[in-house]
Amino acid sequence: MSTKIKAYGTQDPKSDLKEMTIERRELKDTDVKIDILYCGVCHSDIHSARNDWGNAKYPIVPGHEIIGKVSEVGSKVSKFSKGQLVGVGCMVDSCLTCSACEEDLEQFCESGMVGTYNGKDKHSGGHTFGGYSTSVVVTEHFVLTIPENLDVKAVAPLLCAGITTFSPLNHWKIKKGDKVGVVGLGGLGHMGIKFAAAMGAETIMITTSPEKASDAKRLGANGVLVSKDSDAMNEHKGTFDFILNTVPVKHDVNPYLQLLKRDSTMVMVGAIEPLEPMNGGNLIIGRKSIAGSLIGGIKETQEMLDFCGKHNIVSDVEMIDMNEINTAFDRVTDNDVKYRFVIDMASLKN
Repeated sequence: MSTKIKAYGTQDPKSDLKEMTIERRELKDTDVKIDILYCGVCHSDIHSARNDWGNAKYPIVPGHEIIGKVSEVGSKVSKFSKGQLVGVGCMVDSCLTCSACEEDLEQFCESGMVGTYNGKDKHSGGHTFGGYSTSVVVTEHFVLTIPENLDVKAVAPLLCAGITTFSPLNHWKIKKGDKVGVVGLGGLGHMGIKFAAAMGAETIMITTSPEKASDAKRLGANGVLVSKDSDAMNEHKGTFDFILNTVPVKHDVNPYLQLLKRDSTMVMVGAIEPLEPMNGGNLIIGRKSIAGSLIGGIKETQEMLDFCGKHNIVSDVEMIDMNEINTAFDRVTDNDVKYRFVIDMASLKN
């Protein structure tokens, strides 16, 4: 029998989010039930709620940066126990049998990974509902262990912004001595700086805004390169081993490609839309590459969380109550947050 719970969501792209009732499935043998303590607010939540990508399934209950405590486990669950601090990120299911899943890359599942919200629900039909809710039921495989030494309120965004930036740095094997550029200082960019610095790289914040320099250095950047300064850009030309581009909108990538060394790569993690025309010469000369990266698999996400536990890395967050979410959406759209909102879900339970 399913369980009715409180949630916050919207019935259409024009309406504000408001309290609603949704159903969670009955606990299966391999399921973990989680009482949600905190949920991060991702820009994807806004795009989905407002149907910016044209694939919204209503009603939508956003939220894929979930931190909570296990309240119940199925009879075949072996990795988790009642009371344990756990997390759920951007996906809650995949086929687990295709070549991508077998390589721990569930985000690239050939049958399509199931998003934590707005995804096709394999268990109960319909579509999935996310973490703007009091509880969630998730298959054991997609539940993550949270290091107990971290500030739990600030851990939630690691499950999207964290893995989105950690994964490319990890995949391209960033190490001590590498020169890494991070383009854009927002929810993703601030995590990219923290990770690159913790990996030992010379970390340079690349921004259009000189006023962001002090904050970038506070986060761990060794220096700041203002992309509008043509002389400074020329000085850094051909010197970067890797560039992580977190800009979330259409923009000109050509100036950044010119910063790369021969055989180096710029990875896009922010702009899920057409880019400005790219000059092929910027790739051909120097055998450079431009690539993309999508979150990370469950194994790598756990590795990221363990790395954060070791290096005491969390997101910079501003806490809000659930009833402040519509204002928070507007502020995220206006870039008025440093650097992620996190909802205290106790405000929904009361």
